[in-house]
Amino acid sequence: MANHSPPESLIPRRVREERMLRGLTLEQLAAQADVSRAMISKIERGESSPTAVLLSRISDAMGLSLSALMSEPRAASPAIRRMQEQPLWADPETGYLRRLISPPGDNGDVEIVAVELPAGKTVTFAATESLHSDDQILLLEGQLTLSGDATAFVLQPGDCARMSTQQTTSFGNTGTVTARYLVIKRHYR
Repeated sequence: MANHSPPESLIPRRVREERMLRGLTLEQLAAQADVSRAMISKIERGESSPTAVLLSRISDAMGLSLSALMSEPRAASPAIRRMQEQPLWADPETGYLRRLISPPGDNGDVEIVAVELPAGKTVTFAATESLHSDDQILLLEGQLTLSGDATAFVLQPGDCARMSTQQTTSFGNTGTVTARYLVIKRHYR
């Protein structure tokens, strides 16, 4: 692993690279993601710290996982990603911490993400339109409430739930300590 750049410095470059790779103008990406052209431009210049929800909309508009914008493009297998190499990103709005555990590899369809959601915080992701995933959420510590279109689960440590990104999903921590959980994502189109 030659490059260990933190997600904060990778996100601007990766958004621009992926947008250009797809031949999208700022206006086209803005329309597809329902995000202002000015905001995407600020993100690409590193002048704005986007929230998890905003990045999710941009990545979905390009058919990418959120993790794809937070780390270097995947390399060929076999691969390892040591703990100190795992990209860690903090949502500036909620303090939600997201660490990509999965090693770089071919554009595989499975990834593992470790998340820390502070007490009293909620993150809501809109249903995805292009890259879908079947997510399994394993709560390691704390309490976590998952809410989907017609589903709600309150997880305790050791509980595992399955949710689809084809529905709006909220992750809420109504407990008094940080909720720590793993998300195992199986991507499909």
